[in-house]
Amino acid sequence: MGVYEFYKLKNFLEEHKIEYKVYEHEPVYTSEQAARVRGVELKTGVKAMVLKTNEGKFILGLVAADRKIDLDKLTRFVGVKKLKLASPSEVLEVTGCEAGSVHPFGNLYNLPTYLDKSVLENLWVNFNAGLHTVSISMKSEDLVKLVKPIICNFSKQ
Repeated sequence: MGVYEFYKLKNFLEEHKIEYKVYEHEPVYTSEQAARVRGVELKTGVKAMVLKTNEGKFILGLVAADRKIDLDKLTRFVGVKKLKLASPSEVLEVTGCEAGSVHPFGNLYNLPTYLDKSVLENLWVNFNAGLHTVSISMKSEDLVKLVKPIICNFSKQ
């Protein structure tokens, strides 16, 4: 699980000639653990969360790792009645990755992607790359350029 997604992402970055770094590390399951093994500030992490609408459609929400998604704000912005976190089995089905290891490239999952402005406060961002044991670091502007997310404010501290 996730190995295919990692290589798909890596190839995508290389095709677009993007500068990035890959880090292999012990398995991490929280943003705090990830920041510690990467040796970076928590705020530079990008949490990629698969969300499900009341209509049964999936979207990807991206927020800086030191923040939380305000589901009410994002629900209003998306224009649906309700959003909730996808279940672990739904995350796996939609992304090919385990919950907590999903990378922020929603376009590679064919998911509409919403990026909170908190992510843009960092020149470089870090995220799991489809596996709990592999992370990628890259410029936030390159992330935006490649993902083409809808950018809005939907985080809370």
